[in-house]
Amino acid sequence: MTTTLNNYFRLFDASRTEKRAMDDLLSMFTPDAEIILNGITKRGIEGFMKAFYEYNSDVKHMWDKWELQSDGSYRTNWAVCGQAVDGTVYAKKGIDIARLNEEGKIVYLENVQEDKNAFSKYK
Repeated sequence: MTTTLNNYFRLFDASRTEKRAMDDLLSMFTPDAEIILNGITKRGIEGFMKAFYEYNSDVKHMWDKWELQSDGSYRTNWAVCGQAVDGTVYAKKGIDIARLNEEGKIVYLENVQEDKNAFSKYK
């Protein structure tokens, strides 16, 4: 299961420029996966990915080992550096919490950033 979650970050970074990486990334999630971004719930990952790359021209994630939690979810600390489409650069950090189904697809992904307004523009 942690291989899937490690691939999530790798594919996320590559998906900006590689169609296959985007397709592979989207296929890792169930169509109705619950995505929580700083407390706001969305269904499905595709809309978020499109919005993310409307505002960002490049990103690179680093993350700790995914740790299995007592409730069956996995958790990791991460850091990301990126460049917005306006040319400004940024660095952020937070945690991700994920749950996978029996087929190994992500059904739940919660992204908790230190900056509580990080996703305010991604409607």
